[in-house]
Amino acid sequence: MPSPRPAFHPHWWTDVHRSPLANLRLGICLSFIAGATNAGGFLAIGQYTSHVTGLLSSVADHLVLGQFALVAASLAAIAAFVGGAMTTALMVNWGLRRQLRSAFARPLALETGLLLVFGLFGAAINLHAELFAPLTVLLLCYIMGLQNAVITKVSNAEIRTTHVTGLVTDIGIELGKLLYFNRSPVPIKVVANRRKLRIHLALIAAFFAGGVLGALGFKLWGYLTTVPLAMLLGLLVAGPIADDIRTGRFAPAPSTPQE
Repeated sequence: MPSPRPAFHPHWWTDVHRSPLANLRLGICLSFIAGATNAGGFLAIGQYTSHVTGLLSSVADHLVLGQFALVAASLAAIAAFVGGAMTTALMVNWGLRRQLRSAFARPLALETGLLLVFGLFGAAINLHAELFAPLTVLLLCYIMGLQNAVITKVSNAEIRTTHVTGLVTDIGIELGKLLYFNRSPVPIKVVANRRKLRIHLALIAAFFAGGVLGALGFKLWGYLTTVPLAMLLGLLVAGPIADDIRTGRFAPAPSTPQE
């Protein structure tokens, strides 16, 4: 397989050759896109779609209240998120078995197209909200699951882009370690993981910035805001996909599949 490309080339950040710097830069970009998409989805349909914890809680609430239609809707949204993650696993493992440089890029290429579909749903929602609003929820949940699974796999679960609750929890843990006063002498010194703290702060900042700009974009330009988001994703996946198309690389599958 060809050698890795420099981590400062954005169109190679989805290459199968990984580095901590490339993982972080890709994670920041995807966090930004997730924040913008989540905020835009809320303005479009009045519901956040990256918050699976909230969806599962709503299942319990609606079940107790006897609102079974809402229970089914929340379960469908969770299933869509899971389906997105499953799709990423299938696509990535298929690509890795064939030694494709675009193994990690392909799910994000799919997300690019789905974001544009979300943009097309805009006019349909205004005309037939009772039909297209639920479909939009499922689409956005699928996108979130698809994207979160990509960065989880490439970073070995070190980076998440939609699971802000876990990021904030880890930040609290590391801040607690940072402020801990180690008495001397001590058998084991409590030390904060400053690198992990910086990574999680950067991811949360990117998610928040994406949310602000996404909400502003949807307020001013509506569903056209999905176009620059799709263009950013297209840039991130361009290098590996173009390289695979150029070389026609389909090597025989190895005997042991990736997990």
